[in-house]
Amino acid sequence: AWAGVLLTCVSVCGKGMVRVKRDWIIPPIRVLENSKQVPEDLVQIKSDKIFTGEVIYKLEGPGVDQEPKNLFEIDDKTGVIRSKRPLDREKYNSFTLKAFALSPSGERLENPTTIEIVVLDQNDNRPAFIRSQFVGTVSEFSVPGTSVMSVSATDADDPMTENAYLSYSIIGQESIPANAVTKTMFGINNQTGAIYTRDVGLDREVVKGFRLKLQVADMGGMGLTTEGVAIIHVSDINNHAPQFDPALYRMTAVENRQDYEIGRVNVTDRDEPGTGNWEAKYFISNDPNGNFAITTDRATNQGILKVQQPLDYEAQSEYVLTLTVENANALSNKAPNLPVSTARVLVTVVNENEAPHFREDPINVVVLESVSPGTLLKSNIAFDPDNSVLRYEISRDPERWLDINRDTGDILAKRTFNMRSPHVKNNIYTAAVKVTDADGVSTTATVVITLKETNDFPPVLFPLSGSVCSSVRQSSGLVVSAVDEDLPPHAAPFIFEMVDYLSLNWTIIQVNDTHAVLQPVMQLEAGEYVVTVMVSDSGSPALSSFYQVNVTVCLCDAFGDCKSEVGAILGSSVGLSFIALVIIMARYFYNIHNAFNIDMLWNPHDVPPTLGSYHPGSGVPRGKQPLRKDTPHNLPSPIYPRRPSADPTDIEDYINDGLEAADNDPNVPPYDTALIYDYEGDGSLAGSLSSITSGSSDGDQDYDYLNDWGPRFQKLANMYDPR
Repeated sequence: AWAGVLLTCVSVCGKGMVRVKRDWIIPPIRVLENSKQVPEDLVQIKSDKIFTGEVIYKLEGPGVDQEPKNLFEIDDKTGVIRSKRPLDREKYNSFTLKAFALSPSGERLENPTTIEIVVLDQNDNRPAFIRSQFVGTVSEFSVPGTSVMSVSATDADDPMTENAYLSYSIIGQESIPANAVTKTMFGINNQTGAIYTRDVGLDREVVKGFRLKLQVADMGGMGLTTEGVAIIHVSDINNHAPQFDPALYRMTAVENRQDYEIGRVNVTDRDEPGTGNWEAKYFISNDPNGNFAITTDRATNQGILKVQQPLDYEAQSEYVLTLTVENANALSNKAPNLPVSTARVLVTVVNENEAPHFREDPINVVVLESVSPGTLLKSNIAFDPDNSVLRYEISRDPERWLDINRDTGDILAKRTFNMRSPHVKNNIYTAAVKVTDADGVSTTATVVITLKETNDFPPVLFPLSGSVCSSVRQSSGLVVSAVDEDLPPHAAPFIFEMVDYLSLNWTIIQVNDTHAVLQPVMQLEAGEYVVTVMVSDSGSPALSSFYQVNVTVCLCDAFGDCKSEVGAILGSSVGLSFIALVIIMARYFYNIHNAFNIDMLWNPHDVPPTLGSYHPGSGVPRGKQPLRKDTPHNLPSPIYPRRPSADPTDIEDYINDGLEAADNDPNVPPYDTALIYDYEGDGSLAGSLSSITSGSSDGDQDYDYLNDWGPRFQKLANMYDPR
């Protein structure tokens, strides 16, 4: 078992060590912080077992091999534990260590024993106020003992010792302004730091505040000290009633006017400006009809007297008003007991020529936008109190839609209104009229005209052309829509209908309020069709319009897109014009020669825009011109043959000349490169090449001349052989 021996005077181990079975319990070792006697022996430990060999002592734990390291050590032969450096209780107030007894080979000879070291406090920290300056408020005329505020301080020393036992005191007092009060007005509880009033005489009109010099000391007031500051403001109470100055006023008021200022009254109040104790509230005690009103100017505290209801000189030419005043806050019971201050105001009414009056302002008119010119919109709009002759005029009418009778004031419609005018906002058009009496006194009023929408325009259908697949399974139909110049409720929703006897093979399906889909009800041959559609709006009564939609029915590929122009033309039953044949033949020879660009069949200056480029929705591809690699580019192009004569027998020579020019043109695509095409979008004004037709059917055409054009046209001749 362990045996412990106390070796130093500063280390106190209690009454002694206690034997528990074969182990010794070592009481806590107390070490004074900031000790200058270092290194200092604290305690010696030793095993009371008998060993034949040497015993080695080891020590582990915070302060040894754990942070903070190197504060303690043990003599491995004697078992003496000592401190190596001064200790700081404010950082570490205790340490718990483990001691071991080992054989030279490292074998543990005893169970480890616990060594607890407690650091004893010294008064090495001054107390400190928690704020650099404390601020409080106390009401004026507070009685002695009134709580004002509390101050507080802290001390880093051990709170369980006298080193942190604090005591508060006031060591100085200054009044604001200086020397306004010289007697001691405040005390402090030395234990809690609570500041309170000690005497009477806190009058805000005399003193605005105090600056107290504070002190806090530890050791119950006998130790280390620190000074602080407390600022105490004296707050105002309503101990002064407002007083009129002067008590009599004379003012004038013009008849027939209202809500305007006729004069001001003044009061004095010694309470703090800008507060409810100072702010005045004025009252008129003898105005039963409410002709006058009085309010407070917050900046000056003056009473503003106004005429609230128009005065009539002929009815009453003079008024004597009695005013009273009080504060916004209730008067304190510490205020002098004085009667409520009053003032008299003599108001003289001034006679004047009264201006004409409109019976309503604004003058409201509700009318249809399609009102007929000359329609009466409003009458009897004004009168004159003096029964003077009146003259009327339109003072503002940006669209010149109105007229007025100069003598009677009847407002008339000068022309039909237009809802789409920029001067109409939210269906409201605003004008102004002026009336003038015989003395030249005039009045103006606003005319507010609310326009009611009428159904003036039928809906317009668009687009009026498009294409669909000939196969019903592939066709998704042609989407059509409508617009209407009218505003709701005379526009959408629209109703799309078919005229049965005009379009038997077609139907139209409503999609929503503004769109519908035009579809064939059966599989149709490829070609051009004219479908009649009727569209109606939702007006009352509704307006309808008929439109003929040009629909191209085309052969579609597996993706539902129209096939190439040549395939569509050859697959249709309609006839071919001469220009269509030229296009077909040009593309035919391009496939044979693999180097001919259809755009070069004619001189570029002779090509119409609709054939020389692609337009959205036209279905005509636009060729991209890749550079040739077999010849230098950017060389001048050869001269292409001009447009052929009307005689078809010259077409073979014309095409051969064109092919030869293309062969020698470095700016056209190379021989082994096919043309590249792009889709440019919907909405082109140009039509599809597939829709180029002659004015007659195949039966009216004679294609025997194709046999005379040579072997290259034999295939076309066979296709259009009447046999």
